[in-house]
Amino acid sequence: MDPNLKLSSYDYFLPQELIAQNPVIPRDSSRLLVVKPEEGIDHKIFSSLPDLLLPGDLLVLNNTRVIPARLYGKKSTGAMVEVLLVEEKSPLCWLALVKPGKRFSMGAEIVFEDEATGAYLKATVVDKDEATGGRILEFTVGNGASFWDVLDKLGNIPFPPYVTDSEALPSQYQTIYAQKQGAIAAPTAGLHFTEDVFNNLAQKQVAIAHITLHVGIGTFRPVETEDILNHDMHQEWIEVNEETIHKIKETKSRGGRVISVGTTVVRALEGTFAHHNALMPYRGKTNLFIYPGYEFKVIDGLITNFHLPKSSLLMLVGALIGRERLLSIYQRAIEEKYRFYSFGDAMFIAPKR
Repeated sequence: MDPNLKLSSYDYFLPQELIAQNPVIPRDSSRLLVVKPEEGIDHKIFSSLPDLLLPGDLLVLNNTRVIPARLYGKKSTGAMVEVLLVEEKSPLCWLALVKPGKRFSMGAEIVFEDEATGAYLKATVVDKDEATGGRILEFTVGNGASFWDVLDKLGNIPFPPYVTDSEALPSQYQTIYAQKQGAIAAPTAGLHFTEDVFNNLAQKQVAIAHITLHVGIGTFRPVETEDILNHDMHQEWIEVNEETIHKIKETKSRGGRVISVGTTVVRALEGTFAHHNALMPYRGKTNLFIYPGYEFKVIDGLITNFHLPKSSLLMLVGALIGRERLLSIYQRAIEEKYRFYSFGDAMFIAPKR
């Protein structure tokens, strides 16, 4: 079998102490490993990113906003329940992971309340979801309040499962340009950006565009089949609007480079192209699985964090620079004690042109 198609080919050992538990302050003081187009790497600080780009380049960012998706409530029996909202199906109706889930049959009710603020929500189980093992919950909001206002009072921002000892504030797991509510995990490549970085990008005449991809539970779901072609890629909701498509086309027409800030942007842009077989606006679901051998249609370069072993995200980055080179660079990053995963350092894969 082609090694690029074997799950075991995307494994590496990461010392536990390199899993970042807290973000650096300021955000743009994180380290930046620069992958040169042909060979070699450089070690920079993220604040130097504008110096690495060219006038006329376009950075595309994901403006999704992480919601306080983790809720703690009680069943009618008084038993404590933990709920993670995963995807909004319709107003007041959500797919959720419930702990302990097996005890939740149709019609079961969970109450969430904060006596200090008077915030109140009730959830009723109306269906099961076989794909995730989750439940479909229908919410009732107390006192005529809006669901989102009450969720802000009752919910907690969910940090990734490998962040187990963090002092980070919820705001530190949110990009400074987050706008559209709906993600349960941050598009972490964007966490490094500051107003200073954006100001310097503007001075360099680097343009900015946005897409929306609401990062869901699939981000943390491992690939489990040794033949990765048998992997069932999760679907994600994306929106790539007319303005962003126009900026991409304009950039490409004058020889500029399109640089994706994060793997979510890659999946959104390449997924949009795959849906139309052309650069056109798109609003809907994508489940595009990118791995070595894939030919990129939209992006030229990538800013990303360091990803988990055997993950679809690692395979995506491997598609851009080659699996063997990627694993060699990861080994070098480990030797240089880069900080890994969501609160960790960044990598810039410079375009070939």
